[in-house]
Amino acid sequence: MSGVCPRRVVGTSSVHAWRWAAQALKPWSERRPLVAIVMGLDQHRAQITGEWIDTSTGEVSRARVAPADRAAVRRFLARFAGQELEVALEATTGWRFVVEELRRVGAQVHLAEPAETSGLRGPKRRAKTDGADARHLRELLMIDRLPESWIPPDHILDLRARVRLRHTLSNQRGEWQQRIQAVLYHHGFPQKRDLMIASGREWLAGLRLPATALEQITVAIAVIDQLDLQLAPINKELRAYARRQAGCKALMGHYGIGPLTAVTILAELGDASRFSSSRDVVRYAGLDITVK
Repeated sequence: MSGVCPRRVVGTSSVHAWRWAAQALKPWSERRPLVAIVMGLDQHRAQITGEWIDTSTGEVSRARVAPADRAAVRRFLARFAGQELEVALEATTGWRFVVEELRRVGAQVHLAEPAETSGLRGPKRRAKTDGADARHLRELLMIDRLPESWIPPDHILDLRARVRLRHTLSNQRGEWQQRIQAVLYHHGFPQKRDLMIASGREWLAGLRLPATALEQITVAIAVIDQLDLQLAPINKELRAYARRQAGCKALMGHYGIGPLTAVTILAELGDASRFSSSRDVVRYAGLDITVK
């Protein structure tokens, strides 16, 4: 999952196109409440490019922030302290600390859904640059066409990080078990379930395998044991959280939903009231590609 949910889907019909064109021709003061500075930020790991307009003078400025870390962003934003600032940036890796620093100076922040934002660029006649991307975000924000994503509160972001860490560790554990099965089959042994329980390990220990195959299985078991050590406290904490959280307890009232599934649903969906219908939830989760 990407971790963000688009709030607004921009229409592509001729009616929508006419409405947006009419909106773009209106003066700024008629389109949106007056804000002193409107900015677009294009973020990358090495640098962040910002373009902003002073709506009182019409002056457009641009700056590059490097390195793209918290300290550099804080120094850059210090010049806007005390001003009315509205900023758009895409929901790409690293957006969280940038949003935190923007809010620290009192900015109103909009998180853009990357795919839909790119789709609104239209036919690409010129080379794509960081400056052009920052300008694109600023212009979409100014004409109220920015496809926004939900910014979860900190406690949901933290819960989501822990749930996804557990998911990663669990997937790695499964991958190493599959490697064991592949080695066994490569040497003519049948597939056997539950290899990591006591009886399965005893069965593995009794097999006559070449030295290389035995080394592969030994390493795989050692890695799985280490992953289990990391997973145990995470699973315990998440289960305890689910048992005391009201939303998780309600979810566990449904057949087939246990503590870990409930806390995963909460972490990924967050505030369910932001969805207008169950179909929106299905679409967001990618559970049914036929739901548009």
